[in-house]
Amino acid sequence: MVIGLDDKNLAQIDRAFPDARITARGSEIKIHGSATDVDEVSGILNEMISIARRRGSVSAADVTTLLALNERVEGSVSDSKKTEFPAEPDYGDIILHTHAGEAITAKTPGQRDIVNASQKNDILFAIGPAGTGKTYTSVALAVKALKERKVKKIILARPAVEAGENLGFLPGDLKEKIDPYLRPLYDALEEMIEYDRLEFLLAKNTIEIAPLAYMRGRTLNNAFVILDEAQNATNTQMKMFLTRIGFNSRAIITGDITQTDLPRKQQSGLIQIQSILQKIEGITFVYLDQKDVVRHKLVRDIIDAYEKFEDKKK
Repeated sequence: MVIGLDDKNLAQIDRAFPDARITARGSEIKIHGSATDVDEVSGILNEMISIARRRGSVSAADVTTLLALNERVEGSVSDSKKTEFPAEPDYGDIILHTHAGEAITAKTPGQRDIVNASQKNDILFAIGPAGTGKTYTSVALAVKALKERKVKKIILARPAVEAGENLGFLPGDLKEKIDPYLRPLYDALEEMIEYDRLEFLLAKNTIEIAPLAYMRGRTLNNAFVILDEAQNATNTQMKMFLTRIGFNSRAIITGDITQTDLPRKQQSGLIQIQSILQKIEGITFVYLDQKDVVRHKLVRDIIDAYEKFEDKKK
């Protein structure tokens, strides 16, 4: 059902557009008002129809999200129906809260550097070992920017490169082949956004998760873009990705230069980029180390042991 029980969904839209008049008779909905209002309401109703076709019905939460995406906030909305994108108050190191109400904070000096640097630079490189929270902190910043309407979408990309595996040999269709490479990004989002709303935002492409190769030929405007596991991007791919950034967009590139899975003859684009872009204003590099590891305490010791081993080899 599109309009909801007792036309509740339609009434919700009607309150958000006080200058328009929306009436429903049978399967026909009429909209009277300015051209802008008619266009916006028509767009929302079309989205509701698409949702109903996929899921069978449209919830009040779906309507609230659609209104928020169209930057329409109901004046008489109750606390239980607040817009999907309220601004988060400033709580120091707290970036935002999960859908369960838990605070996501910058837990280490390196993570705080990521938060501070991202506020001052359009492009940020966060380089450090596994377990330092580079990806998680970056995704939290992207979700915060979306909630505060500083960007209109989030784009998360990863090179589809892993040691010993090839997409062509994995079972399933293209999505099933690619999803395992992108799973860490889904995991982070699922902690920060309630499941149904995340599914809605993914279906609407407000949040997009894709392999790095899918960025070619695009211009990414009004977006918060994250390239994760960038040590597995070649020099050509890194240049391609960075030149996709459009107007009013921000980017964070994360990676661990000690764990590249590229073939031996290919140099990591993340390694070379450090000497190419160091002196460009608006681009900065944040380096994390074992002191920033927030996983099991043994992870820090493992990283330290590997660094000592590599130093001896050199």
